[in-house]
Amino acid sequence: MNDIKKVKESNKRQLVGEVQDSSMSKTAVVKVERRFPHPIYKKFVTKSKKYYAHDPDEKCSPGDIVRILESKPISKMKRWLVLNIEKEAIK
Repeated sequence: MNDIKKVKESNKRQLVGEVQDSSMSKTAVVKVERRFPHPIYKKFVTKSKKYYAHDPDEKCSPGDIVRILESKPISKMKRWLVLNIEKEAIK
């Protein structure tokens, strides 16, 4: 319980995205999309980026919507933690 309060009060970034792959042990690949208007043409552009997130319990499956939290480097590419699963994929 106290850990969750610390997370909410911290200044670390949180992102919401879709799990693309979870075949690696204790790692989930999360795709985060963002939409913004093009500076000149004003058309909305969608950009996406993949993040490698630490999933110690291996609860994530492809298609899940998860919240990830910025953390210290865990490995060469992992700098995020899976905080919780917002919405599970339809099986």
